[in-house]
Amino acid sequence: MEIERKWMVDGWPETLPLTETYRMDQGYISVRPTVRIRREALEGGRTAHILCFKGAPDPDGLAREEIETEIAPDLFERLSRLIGKPLIAKERRSYALPGGLRLEVNDVDAGQPTHFMYAEVEFPTMEAARGWEPAEAGLKEYLRDECTGKPGASMGEYWLETRGEA
Repeated sequence: MEIERKWMVDGWPETLPLTETYRMDQGYISVRPTVRIRREALEGGRTAHILCFKGAPDPDGLAREEIETEIAPDLFERLSRLIGKPLIAKERRSYALPGGLRLEVNDVDAGQPTHFMYAEVEFPTMEAARGWEPAEAGLKEYLRDECTGKPGASMGEYWLETRGEA
């Protein structure tokens, strides 16, 4: 189960310790239900190729079932060709938060007219997600535009808007 909150942001946070940076390419075989592929290249580390299935979100948009499995690079390439559309380019930077949480900030399709940035925090429980306040991490202003559960705020919706039907 994936439990997360999401915010639209401007730029990278300036006050948190950076823990890792990934370059990613992702595409959608299907948006409803979500079937996604993603190449995740850790800066200075390994590259993983992931096939992901996501269920429908709960009514609050906080949680949904997520199944990820690593696939071979050649299968990723075959699925990418099957999709037949440019994959979404992302840079994701992760930052340590108090209490062992992590802020993941994503820069999506940099250099494109549709470019935007968003941040996510994953939580161990629904209670932790509902109870967490950005001010606890000194991020009240940075995380002021929460879009958790808002229609159109998913990467799948962005795919449909910019690439068309999966």
